[in-house]
Amino acid sequence: MKNRELANYCINSLREAGIDKAEFYLATSKKYELNTSGDELSLMRTTFDTNVNITAIKNGKKGVISLNKTDEKSLKDAIDNVIEISDDSEEDAANDISPMQPVKSFSRGESEPDLDKMYIRLKNYLTEIKTSYPKISLMESYLDFTHRCDYYVNSNGVELSSAKGNYSFQTMFSSKDGERSSSFNYTSFSADDIDRELLDCASIKLLIEQSVEQLGTKPFEGKFIGDVVIAPDCLEAMIEMYLGVYLRDMALISGTSALKDKIGRQVASEKLTLHSNPVSDEISGGYFITPDGFEAKNMTIIDKGILKTFMLSLYGANKTSWDRALNPGGAYIIDKGDKPLDEILKSIKKGILLVRFSGGNPSRSGDFSGVAKNSYYIEDGEIKYPVSETMISGNLYELFNNITDISNERIDYGRAILPWIAASGVTISGK
Repeated sequence: MKNRELANYCINSLREAGIDKAEFYLATSKKYELNTSGDELSLMRTTFDTNVNITAIKNGKKGVISLNKTDEKSLKDAIDNVIEISDDSEEDAANDISPMQPVKSFSRGESEPDLDKMYIRLKNYLTEIKTSYPKISLMESYLDFTHRCDYYVNSNGVELSSAKGNYSFQTMFSSKDGERSSSFNYTSFSADDIDRELLDCASIKLLIEQSVEQLGTKPFEGKFIGDVVIAPDCLEAMIEMYLGVYLRDMALISGTSALKDKIGRQVASEKLTLHSNPVSDEISGGYFITPDGFEAKNMTIIDKGILKTFMLSLYGANKTSWDRALNPGGAYIIDKGDKPLDEILKSIKKGILLVRFSGGNPSRSGDFSGVAKNSYYIEDGEIKYPVSETMISGNLYELFNNITDISNERIDYGRAILPWIAASGVTISGK
């Protein structure tokens, strides 16, 4: 059956069984992947994936089921099971599906990769690392091209489809020199094309060079409250922690968010403007359809420190009576600042350049703590040395309010465009 026939079969079967509201989400993808083991090409493969999500709601009771097959028997069994799940679930008036919208179809990128160029780019990457950075030990890297098609239909008459093709690259590495070794690091990016050498994309070359420097890490004694300069590779995770603690469904439904009454009010430094732009021309790793059945749109989350929107899903919006977000997040873009990174670093009296953060989930109030990995100690405006055995802790709300500078340089990861951000009031602990 074709996509529309599959959707109609599921939706009609659920309605005939007495279900009030139903939705069908099909995602199919074809991935071409080149893998390495160490500094050698090890695998080339093509994989096909199919994922189906079926939702049934009756009398406010919701059932959801996922499967990876689309034959009639598998779909029939899934329909029977999702009805049973719905019957056994608790009633919740906030359960719903998206309302009627115009039928829309979206597309971006190529449908097939340039396999020869993929091979050349990855081979060049391995050769350049071996030649220019002999102390680098590549752990694993992979370059892939994925063409993905999404198709969403529900019983309110919504029909949204998208087709998207893009490349992505991920690499993991450390450095070794005799008995000395650095902590591993990794990064990734996505792109519409691979016209540039991989080493020149995103933050790869910078992190590779830093890895070699980090063969000489040193611990420092004591504990102090100082400044932190958050590198772009670390910033995306900090943004997600902030949104999870303060702006997403769980925090707002439970009432634990410190920002629950802050729409239109100052919640961060006026230097910060944060967007989530999944359909921007600048973002190759975005998306067109939200998981709850809406056309994704770009939005500004924080504008010069002012909170403009929560990150609520349809369910969260119904539960709280606040507005649904225009998208579920990701594709983050932070407006560039007015100072170069070097000038920001020179202004730091005592602090740390945080390149990677390894820690648990923050508390409901936003308190966080963890280990500073691949990071550097700063004193009197100079990077002194890469650190080891160093902890940082603070509060996310205070961190975002204590932003002192944002760099005018940004790293383009394809999925996000992020600067370096300096903030004060973080506790830094050595041995």
